[in-house]
Amino acid sequence: NYFERASAPDVESMEEAEEKAKILAEAAALKHLARDYMHPEVGVKTTDPTLFGRNYFNRYSAPETEEDEFADERAEILAEAVALKKSSVAYMHPEVGVCSEDATLFGRNYFERASAPDVESMEEAEEKAKILAEAAALKHLARDYMHPEV
Repeated sequence: NYFERASAPDVESMEEAEEKAKILAEAAALKHLARDYMHPEVGVKTTDPTLFGRNYFNRYSAPETEEDEFADERAEILAEAVALKKSSVAYMHPEVGVCSEDATLFGRNYFERASAPDVESMEEAEEKAKILAEAAALKHLARDYMHPEV
């Protein structure tokens, strides 16, 4: 057989060929790095257009960003500071007076005002009806006792 003769070159397996390709690729990369290190005057040549883009978020002049938790906490603290400032101004300057602009502040609650009739529960209404019936019966008995002629 032509391929199995003594002078035939050795045939590599697929795994050996892949390993040899990896070793050669690593050697080429190391050669490239050694040339870049030894000759810095050559410079860097790129053809990838994504290398020329700018990252506007991680640049040095970009404003620092906060996490959502810190931003929420900062907003709460600032809201509390505004409320405290408003309260202190109202306390220190009573001559300014109170101004209200909400229309609901001028409404009346007809059910819970001081002059509103008390609302009775069902049990209280039944008890009241029973007491009034007993009072009417006692009044009738008292009238019969006082005026037997009638």
